[in-house]
Amino acid sequence: MAKPDYIYAVARIRAKELLCFGSPALEQLMACKTYEECLRMLNEKGWGNGSANQTPESLLEEERSKTWAQLRELVEDMSVFDVFLYANDYHNLKAAIKENYAPSHGADIYNPNGTIDPAVFRRAAEEHDFSALPAEMGAAAEEAMSALRETGDGQLCDVIIDKAALEAILKAGKTSDDPLLEFYAEHTVATADIKTAVRCQKTGKSLDFIQRALAECDTLDVSLLAQTAVESFEAITAYLTRTDYAGAADALVQSASAFERWCDNRLIEKIRPQKYETSTIGPLAAWLLARENEIKTVRILLSGKRNGLSDDAIRERLREMYV
Repeated sequence: MAKPDYIYAVARIRAKELLCFGSPALEQLMACKTYEECLRMLNEKGWGNGSANQTPESLLEEERSKTWAQLRELVEDMSVFDVFLYANDYHNLKAAIKENYAPSHGADIYNPNGTIDPAVFRRAAEEHDFSALPAEMGAAAEEAMSALRETGDGQLCDVIIDKAALEAILKAGKTSDDPLLEFYAEHTVATADIKTAVRCQKTGKSLDFIQRALAECDTLDVSLLAQTAVESFEAITAYLTRTDYAGAADALVQSASAFERWCDNRLIEKIRPQKYETSTIGPLAAWLLARENEIKTVRILLSGKRNGLSDDAIRERLREMYV
């Protein structure tokens, strides 16, 4: 079967890229004296729905909605972007299972931005029938629900579903037949494994627990990573220096937030060549990731301004931009 041609869609996205925030736009925001001034500037730049009374979270969510709406206008088969939404699906699965086990009447715990309606997860958990879900997801749901009911261990439930989510992302990337989507999936799984290994090391988890939590990927030896997590933090970073994630080792030594920033910057660095592609899904996926990175960076900046952080402290947390 011939691959879809995205020439027209890519041309449209090139025009949209001109509206993305670059370093100059971020500096303009940084120059704002107050949090409220930042919000006004974002409104002036067309962010949100134009209402001066819009909350920061709804403003940022509006930008995410605009991004996906634009892609829906340009791409007939939106399933090519499912790899970016699987994390939300598995979050909703986890939420449904836990809500069924211990009903919650608090704030909405479901993410509406997935490939499956959250109501499907709620119904499946209520009926303890996951046959309506994809096979791998259903199997993980059965295992997680049984583990939660038998042990009452919410963390074990999390481990089962989080690992299944990573496996789904990796599988989607590998079957996409697109280098960018494949890289995104591998990067997502590997960096999640690193984060899990460090967290397990700091909390003294057993080798069995760590091995159960880590998802296989191509760029890390997860068996070795698990073993180093049992040994020490230094063993983890020493191992990483011998992999594609040597930069992660330096970032982890600095702080967890430095590692998160390194992960995001690495992704942006790797997708930049898509600015020169003309006919594949790559530039569209890159623009989507660039917009998510942009929204995250603005959220970090707004949070820093709202909490009175110094400009230097905020800049340390800002991500690199795509344009």
